[in-house]
Amino acid sequence: MTPDDLVLTPLGLRFRGRRYPCSIGTGGLSAFKQEGDGATPTGVHRIVGLMYRPDRMARPTSWAVPISPRDLWSDDPGRDDYNHLVSKPYSGSHESLRRADPLYDLILITDWNWPYAVPHRGSCIFLHQWRRPHYPTAGCIAFRRDHLRRIVQGISYGSLLIVRG
Repeated sequence: MTPDDLVLTPLGLRFRGRRYPCSIGTGGLSAFKQEGDGATPTGVHRIVGLMYRPDRMARPTSWAVPISPRDLWSDDPGRDDYNHLVSKPYSGSHESLRRADPLYDLILITDWNWPYAVPHRGSCIFLHQWRRPHYPTAGCIAFRRDHLRRIVQGISYGSLLIVRG
């Protein structure tokens, strides 16, 4: 473990000597994550992507990719592209990355059950903006907008997210 790792603790997320309050999944932490359980998976995960809304903010880092109006994330365990970025039109179950609310204006993507997804093991564990302080997520980790932006400014592709159970 290094100071550049993101470490989820009961008191918040620790990163580069700071502690950030955050929300986790409504199902708490789980070593046995399943699709739809609302849990945040424990373990060591890598940051494998960063996406942002170019109509709402400037590109935050050189490795950030813009979210287009067609971008979706498949959460359909019966599809070969389960737990992957897909595009409209898409007939399988999915989550839109271009939302009306600001939750996904900036998202860090983890390698939870990716790139070789096991059906029903869970999809799209992101770090994103919270709805309101400590409001639970569907399994992601959520932050205050300014805190998420600060984390994004200091993180690198491949950084570790450590979630202890």
